[in-house]
Amino acid sequence: MGSTGSIGVQTLDIVRDNPDKFEITALTANSNWRQLAEQAIEFDADCVIIGDERYYDDLTEAIGDRPIKVFAGKESLCSAAASAEVDTVVNALVGYAGLHPTMAAIEAGKRIALANKETLVVAGETVMREADRRGVTILPIDSEHSAILQCLRGECSPVRRLIVTCSGGALRDLPREALDYVTPEQALRHPQWSMGAKITIDSATLVNKGFEVIEAHWLFGIEADRISVLIHPQSVVHSMVEFEDGGIKAQLGSPDMHLPISYALMYPHRAPHAAERLSFADNPTLTFAEVDREKYPALDIAYDCLRRGGTAACTMNGANEEAVAAFLTHRCRYHDIVGAIRYALANAAFIDKPSLADYDAANDEARALARRYLKL
Repeated sequence: MGSTGSIGVQTLDIVRDNPDKFEITALTANSNWRQLAEQAIEFDADCVIIGDERYYDDLTEAIGDRPIKVFAGKESLCSAAASAEVDTVVNALVGYAGLHPTMAAIEAGKRIALANKETLVVAGETVMREADRRGVTILPIDSEHSAILQCLRGECSPVRRLIVTCSGGALRDLPREALDYVTPEQALRHPQWSMGAKITIDSATLVNKGFEVIEAHWLFGIEADRISVLIHPQSVVHSMVEFEDGGIKAQLGSPDMHLPISYALMYPHRAPHAAERLSFADNPTLTFAEVDREKYPALDIAYDCLRRGGTAACTMNGANEEAVAAFLTHRCRYHDIVGAIRYALANAAFIDKPSLADYDAANDEARALARRYLKL
């Protein structure tokens, strides 16, 4: 799901390199029908789904008379995730759109390789409860959570602390006072990672890191106070786990998403040639620093949402998605992203034990509040 995005394309790289291990049954995209058609033809997919129904005819024409079924719309995403032909669902959708397909995959008992962090950010309690009830395995694709999973494998002793590393994003070397004048173009110049526009902006604000703290809580059952964040500009140490005896395990590698993707796809095995090899000679110095919480207020907001529970993180996510979209199209300033999040959290209804319908309503309300704050 999300096969034309950065994670989707790299997932297909791994499938292409391992044709004896994988068979593509379905590919989905939101609007990039040309690339979706090319992928479907190359990998001989059974079906393709275009989220934006306006492109159904274009996609159908591009597929031609090949025996590939074409569907459109959000409901088709959920149907594909629950298909009897599917063993593993790679959810690489962006934003809230990933939640319902994840739930459909869980209800159908599928193994899930999860890159859509919003699934756990907005509805982690519901998602993990249902996955546990149905015996569904959720394997993280985020490099940080993959690193933690790798560090935990084989360990029997209690965890004292998770240490999530953070590059600092494109703006890490800018002083606080310069952030008032940041443009989308500046915030999109990530120094290490090549990612989609939305997650790159989230990396610049550290909203992404706050969401990863929430995600780590739900994936590994560690409370907020035992999850730390460190700035690590080189992006070589992807995360660490500290144990009760003071020992710390770290997972290192080049900043290349092929490794965590392949680890999720082949778990508990490893791909023979998944990622670029790390050279220690080329990385003689690895540095770490505490996060400047005044420069990056979104991190503490995310911690607060995690502690509060209920629909709080869902509200934060919806407001953030709306504000980031506005920032990318020059309709608001960089600081307005956090401003919109704060406004939404201060004015939104709060539900302590939400249903899926409650999450949908909280998402819609957060977006409306963000638009009101941004005067859109």
